[in-house]
Amino acid sequence: MIKRAALEQYLNEYLDCDGFNDIGPNGLQVEGREAIQKITIGVSAGVELFERAIEKKADAIIVHHGIIWNFERPVYKGGYKQRVKLLLENDINLFGYHLPLDAHMEIGNNAEIARILGVQNPQPFGEYNGRFVGVKGELPAVEVQKLLNLIRKKVNPKALSFMYGPDKISKIGIISGGAQKSVSQAVEAELDMYLTGEVSEHILNYVKEEGIHFVSAGHYATERFGVLALGKHL
Repeated sequence: MIKRAALEQYLNEYLDCDGFNDIGPNGLQVEGREAIQKITIGVSAGVELFERAIEKKADAIIVHHGIIWNFERPVYKGGYKQRVKLLLENDINLFGYHLPLDAHMEIGNNAEIARILGVQNPQPFGEYNGRFVGVKGELPAVEVQKLLNLIRKKVNPKALSFMYGPDKISKIGIISGGAQKSVSQAVEAELDMYLTGEVSEHILNYVKEEGIHFVSAGHYATERFGVLALGKHL
């Protein structure tokens, strides 16, 4: 058993929450019971996840995408009302960690993807609001199709790719989620491939003209690694 305040302090310090200018609060978002023995992990806060946590008699839920964002002011109705209602009625704590769980160089989304792809010498990469949130590193001149096959095997079998870079990959950049616009930073860093979650229409022509491989492996698919690693760490 751990006290709620002790868990919050540990997570906030371990993930360096104070060092990020994020688009929502990181840390405790909904206060539940003080004593925590069982934790449920998920990518995104939602009714289904909360109902599963209640079935498992969880005392706390830790997610990457919480329920409080600076860009929205939801009223308490519909699904949002149901989310809050489930947490309050069942006295469950909700913790959310967004950019800190992308950027962490040990258990973050991007560090974990780099690890499973065999990236060597991983370094912070991809500036966002004054902090690096991604990872870049080296590969032993792997054939592009071989690396793409590995991404589809380990990250998402339906990963979308725009292949306009070199035949062999020696340098790759990774930023999970909706970081398609940050491909420009990969171009500036002279990387051979850029891996992210989402893609917008204009990206195709940009990467074709700049001569870089671009892989969109899904927002959820690229952001499940961090929370899983955090759960194992705890």
